[in-house]
Order: sequence, then structure tokens, then C-alpha cells
Amino acid sequence: MSNEDKNNVIYVCSLIEYIARATKNKVADIVKILGKKEIERQLMIAEVNHSLSFEQVSDELIEKYGIQEGNFDSVGNCIYKVPKHVDIGKNYYRLIEDVIGNKSITDTLYEVMTSFLAEKMSNYNSSLYYSSREYLRECYIAGMILD
Repeated sequence: MSNEDKNNVIYVCSLIEYIARATKNKVADIVKILGKKEIERQLMIAEVNHSLSFEQVSDELIEKYGIQEGNFDSVGNCIYKVPKHVDIGKNYYRLIEDVIGNKSITDTLYEVMTSFLAEKMSNYNSSLYYSSREYLRECYIAGMILD
């Protein structure tokens, strides 16, 4: 993956995390609402959107797709310091990079962010979201949290 692709993936993953937090939805729900076509578009325009605030881009997508407030409050339920949305976006990027194989970035992003692991990583009261990239990759491949 090129450096430009890396930056774009981190940005889009962070944006999705931001929207999920802002609307109290699961990351997987936001990914499904946006769909692969919009995710591909966001990856293509990420370099331009970097100059805008996450709030502005998020608001535009929330309005465009009519994203309603959910009841999954990953931030409100956190009893520890809430990780920054960009830090979680970087976690997703690393996992995408580690499992992409010969699939497209869009397909891999969609698969990773709708996987069981995405919901588990949204529990900021656990240590999973700051686990090593190797451990997260192995859990993803196994389809379960490994002991």
C-alpha cells in the first residue's frame, strides 16, 4: 500500500469512527449505511477532505445518508480515557494492511470494519483496542478473540 493510500485509509477509518461516535452507532452500522461505493468515494477524496474538520465532513455524510442516532454509546460507556478517533482509525488501517492480500482496499476496509472485531475494539473498557497488531490480525483471521 502506498503512503498516499495509507493516509487515505487512516482518514476514512477515522471518519467512520467519528461518525459512529457522533451518532451513537456501531462502526459496522455506519459502514453498511455508507456502502462500498461511498467508502470508495471517500478514499478518493480523502486527500482533499484532510483540510476540512472531521465534524464538517461527518455532518455532511450524516445528513446525506440520514444517519439516525443509535444507542451504542462507546464514549459514554467508557470509564477510562477515551482513545482518539484517529488512534482507532490507525488500528483499523494496520489491520487492513495486515489482511488485505490481493483484495481491494475498499473491500478489505468494509470487511474489517463490519467484522466481529470492530465491535470488540469499540469497547474502550477492554484492552483489545490497544493490543498488538499481530494479536489483532490473528484474532481477525481466527474469527474470535484468542486467549
